[in-house]
Amino acid sequence: MTEQVVAEQRIREHTEVTLHFALRLENGDTVDSTFDKAPATFKVGDGNLLPGFEAALFGFKAGDKRTLTVQPENAFGQPNPQNVQVIPRSQFKDMELSPGLLVIFNDAANTELPGVVKVFDDEQVTIDFNHPLAGKTLTFDVEIISVTAL
Repeated sequence: MTEQVVAEQRIREHTEVTLHFALRLENGDTVDSTFDKAPATFKVGDGNLLPGFEAALFGFKAGDKRTLTVQPENAFGQPNPQNVQVIPRSQFKDMELSPGLLVIFNDAANTELPGVVKVFDDEQVTIDFNHPLAGKTLTFDVEIISVTAL
């Protein structure tokens, strides 16, 4: 009688992964975490994860616990100065503005574009359309729950 050795399924293309994660900034602040709720499930390559984070998971198997660092270039990129726009204050009638306020705009295709108020006066408002995590090095604590071949 021969025994069959079944290799543990590892994260690669054509797998579905269920995991817990905590996303932290360099200063230790937690931006998001699933450790206190249901784990996240995704299919490798479905576009739901940052490519740099997804690529760093390749080779892991169920039960693995790791801490991963993802540089800005593999996460949300570096801030682009062209994504900072000055808009006339008149576009914000009856709006109470404050630095850090998130404002949702619609572009020509009616796609929502979130922007953050940086500074403003009676004449103009400076809005930053860069992703809030652009330019940040991200740390992920991950615990792989399951890996399934598709």
